[in-house]
Amino acid sequence: MQKDEPIIQKHGGYRKLQSFQVAQLIYDVTVRFCDRYISRRSRTHDQMVQAARSGVQNIAEGSQASATSKKMELKLTNVARASLEELRLDYEDFLRQRGLPLWDRADQRRQFLIDRRCKTAAEVAQWVHDIHVAGLSGRNGPIRHLRLPRNCSECCADPNCGCMLLA
Repeated sequence: MQKDEPIIQKHGGYRKLQSFQVAQLIYDVTVRFCDRYISRRSRTHDQMVQAARSGVQNIAEGSQASATSKKMELKLTNVARASLEELRLDYEDFLRQRGLPLWDRADQRRQFLIDRRCKTAAEVAQWVHDIHVAGLSGRNGPIRHLRLPRNCSECCADPNCGCMLLA
């Protein structure tokens, strides 16, 4: 250790981490998704929300622990990854049990969501709305070419539209 180096290294700053920001967005969207599509009395509802919350919390805790223990930071980061994987499997189960398709990694709708770089649940809701209005939601399958509007001035108010999911 050098003379001017602090005993306890700088730590925290997790709010600036992209992994924390994405996990927080996943948590916000999951809460709204579960409230709309899964009974609040269902164990699945609680498990999905808690898995999403665990992802966020463990990233934050791992970042805080990084000053004193890289081993603990890595352990908590792995717990966060495992929690988010559990959540992904719950979403896949939801789709499979309802006969809904899981989008292929090459599906352009998935890429449109990535390209949109949503920062809030409201922005995700807008993306869902845009996909619905374009007729590309649900079982319509992969698409080849599409131009989506960046914003919509008002919601379509269709109860089957996913944009109502996050309203």
